[in-house]
Amino acid sequence: MKTTPLLLFIILIFGCKAPEEQTTSNKKAPFMWENATVYFLLADRFNNADTTNDFNFGREQDGATLRSFMGGDIKGITEKIKSGYFTNLGVNAIWVNPLVEQIHGSVDEGTGKTYGFHGYWTKDWTALDPNFGTMEDLAELVKTAHENDIRILLDVVMNHTGPVTKQDPIWKDWVRIGPNCTYQDWESTVKCTLVDNLPDILTESEEEVELPQHLLDKWEKEGRLEKELAELDEFFERTGFPRAPKYYLIKWITDYIREYGVDGFRVDTVKHTEAGIWGELYAEALKALKDWKNENPEEKLDDLDFYMVGEIYNYSIYDGLEYTYDGDTAVNFFDEGFHSMINFSLKWELKDKHPDEIFATYDSLLNRGELKDKSVLNYLSSHDDGNPYDANRTNVFNTATYLMLTPGAAQIYYGDETARLLNADAEGDAKLRSLMNWQELESDTRRDGYSIKEIHNHWQKLGQFRKNHPAIGAGHHQKISDAPYSFSRTLNQNDFKDKVMVVMAENAKEIAVKNVFIENQEVKNFYTGETSTVKNGVLTFEKDSRLLLLEAI
Repeated sequence: MKTTPLLLFIILIFGCKAPEEQTTSNKKAPFMWENATVYFLLADRFNNADTTNDFNFGREQDGATLRSFMGGDIKGITEKIKSGYFTNLGVNAIWVNPLVEQIHGSVDEGTGKTYGFHGYWTKDWTALDPNFGTMEDLAELVKTAHENDIRILLDVVMNHTGPVTKQDPIWKDWVRIGPNCTYQDWESTVKCTLVDNLPDILTESEEEVELPQHLLDKWEKEGRLEKELAELDEFFERTGFPRAPKYYLIKWITDYIREYGVDGFRVDTVKHTEAGIWGELYAEALKALKDWKNENPEEKLDDLDFYMVGEIYNYSIYDGLEYTYDGDTAVNFFDEGFHSMINFSLKWELKDKHPDEIFATYDSLLNRGELKDKSVLNYLSSHDDGNPYDANRTNVFNTATYLMLTPGAAQIYYGDETARLLNADAEGDAKLRSLMNWQELESDTRRDGYSIKEIHNHWQKLGQFRKNHPAIGAGHHQKISDAPYSFSRTLNQNDFKDKVMVVMAENAKEIAVKNVFIENQEVKNFYTGETSTVKNGVLTFEKDSRLLLLEAI
């Protein structure tokens, strides 16, 4: 057949590069919770931008080491967002500890006098603790985060109130004060108190209770009693819920969504309550965010639904959809509004498994197994895990590489990126909760074999690459070679396509890429910025690099 000029033109235009050969769409990478990089911080320990709110309710700096309030606040988080700190780190979600008003007194649980600086000892769900800041500060935090393409996750506690002290009365008729949990079965994990003097809310109850007198007195003193009561009347009339403890809490907690547009919750102590409570919370949260987005279309980031990730202590990705209590009671918490669970197993696997075994298994579980369309939030250190992956910060570069390249979402614990030590001279979990080491970053403190700015830069490059390429956390994993160890990640979702290649080897210079990139394609090593063109299925680089993060240009 004779080739006409028109046919030749069509061949030249459409035949040079078939759609299946494209490695990455030209569109901006969409945000996906399955690939989110979540930065978890304790507000009190992160950044103190307002020293006028450091002391409240007669609290003193008289707690045991690292167990008093130390000044960090909501304004400090906002300040770092505005500075570009999180953007440069590739972070697209910030998880903040509970910010609600904490008990005014202190307790000693065996590790020394302790105040509620961590946020998990609630006194009043309807107020923020002034040590953290004001409602106006929270509004600015969420607004600033959204302006910088960052989501806000608030930590919520519905399992217990704060401890009882002289300043903090018990929530009469709302709680049980024993027995302590023994974890022998479902009953002894749910209908019990986690520790002495941590009253367990009767979340199973549908019986109506009166508001505690101490709360009514507090609201009256603060001049907002009528407002709070009127809002409760409206809520219970709208929902038809009985005035049982859990429904009060659902109202108070979802108010932060309805008022400020909070994007999601990290839910504390999930396995210590009846599963159904979380479905009830999620239904109200989902409605609250939709209402906020409808009323604030210019401030919303997107049309994604409300997001919930749960903490089931010791849940592993290998548990799949069901968590099994001792005694063989299995519960599917994913059916109760959770999109994701924190994965407690990664830090242990990295001690004795090759990364590819982990990556391939996670890919299979998340993309083809029972967790398909669900996710996990991976971490290597946290505020209450006394066995972090690298407490002494001697394996810092691998810590970053492993976490940020593992399929699923990634949780950075504040200071992971600056090698903040996790073995502070303190008792118990306070070892993990030292002040953010801003001064070490600024002065570029040297440790054995690295400097703080070097490791910080490593995290930044991994974080930005991950943010730009959803295939890292949400795509399919394929090993390319063992030596040097390399793999590809591929994502085809709707009309967005993404394919990248990673070489986890130092100073690799010649890389076979024929199954990933096409001949004559220009490719960049994001880690160094160096580019190379595929020749005979090979990329050649000159610059030394801790690893290669390869993307098509």
